Amino acid sequence: MNRRAFTTRAALSVMAIPAITNVRANNILFNTATKVPIGLDAHAIRSTGWKAPALIDYTAELGLNHLLMNHLGYYESLDEKYLKKLAKQAEKKGVSIDIGIGSLSKNSTSYNETNGNAKQRIELGIKMAGIFGAKSVNCMIGNFRDRHTEGGIEARMEEIIGELKAMRTQISDAGLKFGIENHAGDTRAEEVLTIIEEVGSDVCGAMVDPGNSVWTMENPMEHIQKLGKYAVCSSIRDYRIWESDKGATFQWTAIGDGIMDFPEYTRLMSELCPGVPLYIETINDLQLDIAFLTDDFWKGYPNIKGSDMKEFLSRIRQGEAIPLPEGGDKAEHQKQVLTKSIDYLKAKCPAVEG
Repeated sequence: MNRRAFTTRAALSVMAIPAITNVRANNILFNTATKVPIGLDAHAIRSTGWKAPALIDYTAELGLNHLLMNHLGYYESLDEKYLKKLAKQAEKKGVSIDIGIGSLSKNSTSYNETNGNAKQRIELGIKMAGIFGAKSVNCMIGNFRDRHTEGGIEARMEEIIGELKAMRTQISDAGLKFGIENHAGDTRAEEVLTIIEEVGSDVCGAMVDPGNSVWTMENPMEHIQKLGKYAVCSSIRDYRIWESDKGATFQWTAIGDGIMDFPEYTRLMSELCPGVPLYIETINDLQLDIAFLTDDFWKGYPNIKGSDMKEFLSRIRQGEAIPLPEGGDKAEHQKQVLTKSIDYLKAKCPAVEG
């Protein structure tokens, strides 16, 4: 992948949002359902400190059938015997498990080899997916700082592309797709599309996070239209955004407390990626700046044109600042925000499973 090729692909993806028809061929792993199943992203209740066994039980207690543990820290062991025990527990509770293996870009600021290098973690992901019966494995580049590392985000994209292409045969033989997550402001939709195209959509898809698309100045509704037909997993939360001294500030919220049109968003999911679980990853105790009024910011976005900013600027000018929640028991607060979001999705979004 060279800079000219990437710039061309980026321009085309901005110009042409994929049509919302004839998409099931790209999502053959998930074409058995029309309504959107919802599940628990374990990060939503991060302050509990719970490990996998407690998270499985809590998912079932919520009346949900899907659990996403998007990094390897949720497991007390990666030993096969332990993982098979978890699989049996989940099966007994009627809970499916989706997994993530972290950063595969060796020069990302998020990369670490605590559980092996990139190749070893891809192999581990294939093994774990086999034990849990998962259809995909999530992975990522890292975070917004990677846009400012040497070579920029394109260099980090090359790294994850190389790691996944080297393991294409093993991934294909396992009948899996590895989902590229747009994580913590690292990648925009057109960049995720480039990775999928380079690796091959038969083994690579998207882990769609509309909340993180706000971080990269995208519209979550356009984000899902660009990536939806490649989605193998999705993690969501609502948001508010407004003008601030450095450019813009945003805060994620409980679903229904922000400005996203979730009835429409879930309808799009039901058409673009039928059957793909929508995991609730509520976060509402954090405000983040998008410092586009500073010169250094744009070094991380060399391919964005002024015309690409029109909708974003309009959106932030209409926004109003909101306060952070007051102190208290964080774990209990996170549970309340989670259950509020579940209730909203079930009550207000006809495309969501009841």
